[in-house]
Amino acid sequence: MAPLILELGKKRLFQTQIIVTAQHREMLDQIMRTFGIASDLDLNIMTADQTLDQILTKVHLGIGVLLEKYTPDVVLVQGDTTTAMATALAAYHHQIKLGHVEAGLRSFDKYNPFPEEINRTIIDPIADFAFAPTEISKANLIKAGVEKDKIFVTGNTVIDALLQIGREDYDLEDKMLKKVNFQKRVILLTTHRRENYLTNEIKSIMESLNYLINKHKNVEVVLPVHLNPNVRKVVADTLQKDTRLHLVEPMVYRDLVKVLKNCYLVLTDSGGIQEEAPTFGKPVLILRKVTERLEGIAAGVAKLVGTDKRVIVQEVEKLFERTEYEKMAKKTNPYGDGKASEKIVKILEERL
Repeated sequence: MAPLILELGKKRLFQTQIIVTAQHREMLDQIMRTFGIASDLDLNIMTADQTLDQILTKVHLGIGVLLEKYTPDVVLVQGDTTTAMATALAAYHHQIKLGHVEAGLRSFDKYNPFPEEINRTIIDPIADFAFAPTEISKANLIKAGVEKDKIFVTGNTVIDALLQIGREDYDLEDKMLKKVNFQKRVILLTTHRRENYLTNEIKSIMESLNYLINKHKNVEVVLPVHLNPNVRKVVADTLQKDTRLHLVEPMVYRDLVKVLKNCYLVLTDSGGIQEEAPTFGKPVLILRKVTERLEGIAAGVAKLVGTDKRVIVQEVEKLFERTEYEKMAKKTNPYGDGKASEKIVKILEERL
């Protein structure tokens, strides 16, 4: 949302109020600092080990009170978090127009990703402005019964943010990352999906890292360990200690972009990184059974590999072969051209 907030701020026509729920406090704050954005209203809902029901209830009630007080012309939400879904419902209950940034993504499996797949199927029909990143997303919306005149293909604002930071010249902030030897084959691994740690499949992912580090001396791994205590426990219990395994705290966005630009390949169950890595020509192996981002697979820059240790190792080792690597290492991005925010603001100017 950062580039969209900044783009709205350039226009005298719009007065914006930024509401944060702080569903993930630490990760939120560093992003706000990176883009120089301050919130106007902060629900600060984060508590230890909160359930999905608690998040949903706190956000829905908190946002509802604010919408009643401020009565905006339009509410904008992004993506498929519980925060976005609860806010969309609150806007609907108050009969306020809703814009959904990153609309139309579908895996067609209600438990993968969980709970995001159902969250977005709830948000999309409510939206008065469905800002779809791609033509596939648009087709999904039409199939779901969303009216065509409410759908706008804009690209994804995450690419706007990526390109903005990617153009900057800066040093890595995290001292631990300065120990990474980017002359070697550096694998960036991000894993935090609820469905992976609830089924303990994250253990298999960690075991694949142990194998790769032991077998290949020219491999290093960067693993930002998610703040979720369930994820941290599996990582601590399963992953061996090795100087080529770099366990770091969740990266500030600038560090993430720099590592993406300089790594060899990406292993991830994250949605966003599936979209970001192709900008820098980095092959993406997706640690899931299904993905709602089929465009990367169709373009040949991403591959669905699941969470089985043997399959992960096999697919990584394939990419150590030059010809296989070059097939996927294309600097092409089907998710946007970096102008999604401009397009969204123009649509709002014309339609509101």
